[in-house]
Amino acid sequence: MNLQSFRNYFAHYFALGDYLVSQEEAEQSIREGVSFRGTNIVILIIAIFIASLGLNTNSTAVIIGAMLISPLMGPIIGIGLGVGIHDFGLIKRALRNLVMATGVSVLTSTLYFIISPVSEGHSELLARTSPTIYDVLIGFFGGAAGIIAIGSKSKGNVIPGVAIATALMPPLCTAGYGIATLQSKYFFGAFYLFLINSIYISLATFIGVKLMGYHAAETGDPRRADKVRRIVYSIALVTLIPSLYLTYNMLRQSRFESNASKFVTSECHFPSTRVLASDATMNGRDKTINITLIGKVLPSDSLTLALSSRLKFYGLDGTKINIIQGDNPDLSGLVGDNTQSVRSIYEMAQSSISAKQATIDSLNNLLTEASLNDTIAGRLAPEMKVLFPQVKEMAVTRAVFGNMSTGRLDTVHMALVSYSSPLSASKRVELARYLEARLQLGNVDIIDIGSKSKSSQNGHKNTKK
Repeated sequence: MNLQSFRNYFAHYFALGDYLVSQEEAEQSIREGVSFRGTNIVILIIAIFIASLGLNTNSTAVIIGAMLISPLMGPIIGIGLGVGIHDFGLIKRALRNLVMATGVSVLTSTLYFIISPVSEGHSELLARTSPTIYDVLIGFFGGAAGIIAIGSKSKGNVIPGVAIATALMPPLCTAGYGIATLQSKYFFGAFYLFLINSIYISLATFIGVKLMGYHAAETGDPRRADKVRRIVYSIALVTLIPSLYLTYNMLRQSRFESNASKFVTSECHFPSTRVLASDATMNGRDKTINITLIGKVLPSDSLTLALSSRLKFYGLDGTKINIIQGDNPDLSGLVGDNTQSVRSIYEMAQSSISAKQATIDSLNNLLTEASLNDTIAGRLAPEMKVLFPQVKEMAVTRAVFGNMSTGRLDTVHMALVSYSSPLSASKRVELARYLEARLQLGNVDIIDIGSKSKSSQNGHKNTKK
């Protein structure tokens, strides 16, 4: 089999000529659907009420039913046909009817949601407020399937499927919900989704008409037709740009949540503590992972520090970790006499934990102070060599003196100093003031240990002999 035979073999499967109705028959079907008078407008209003009920009750089945009933596809496909065959009268009529249908739909849904006692946004409503590039593709391929089905001899159940896939009714109902509840994000997000669906269904229809070889209307003006085509392409491109940005944000959010889930699953393993819940939120550049723990209370600061060092291995650099454990128990699920008992036990446990934490903090302060005292000489050595070159060795310590008669305790800070050469009295006072200011201590007593140091050194020498 040569290349030409191979092409002919596959072209046979994709040839549409024998399966299409005449252009006149397809046009008549589309033109009839463009009209919005009498029963069409009444059915549209009924479909809007059904879709609003479905969104209000968060029922997918009811929403699908409303989409099957809705006659909104007619004017949208009519616009695409008009652009494709240069029938500007059809374009105007279809646009006029689409604007009329859109206004009636939004007005009807607004009135419904004003009257409805349920005003919360459910998942089906929220899904209509953040259109992405995927919605653009759905609208385009749905429109492509629609125009092929209309032009086909065997239409099957394509048109109902297109009505469900492109979902024209729910965005209009959500837009009405946004107006009724004064929430602009619902209105603009949903209306943008409706525009995406409408524009790309029309664009797919226009391309389908051209591919199926429909001839232009006799009254068509080629120059005007070129201008209309440029307008169509421009509108399609402008409509596409915001969806690309929203898609980028959606992918970032999805990737962040996936990485956060992997991080919590892999890193949060503790002997006596379990992860009760976790969630990841991203607001612009601010990213946070909230981890709720149950079981033995862990030191939050140390735990946060340890977990933060592992974030970079999961692509989560710059993410803040928020550990939640034991501070705000949810006792709403407890009823009867046990509630007070559980609350009392919890308060006792919290009191014990707070007391232990206070002891730990106090010991940490003592360790910090002792560590600072041990390193004073090293930290002050460069300054001491310049200001007091006679000082050979120095140690700063704290002593608590007790008065034997009164039992009163007095804390004294002492600087034990040995000199390479004698230091005058004025210089000793100056040294004390320097240490008080430099170490931020109230009072420092200078203790000369020069002779003791020498005798100690002599003792070591004698021992060695």
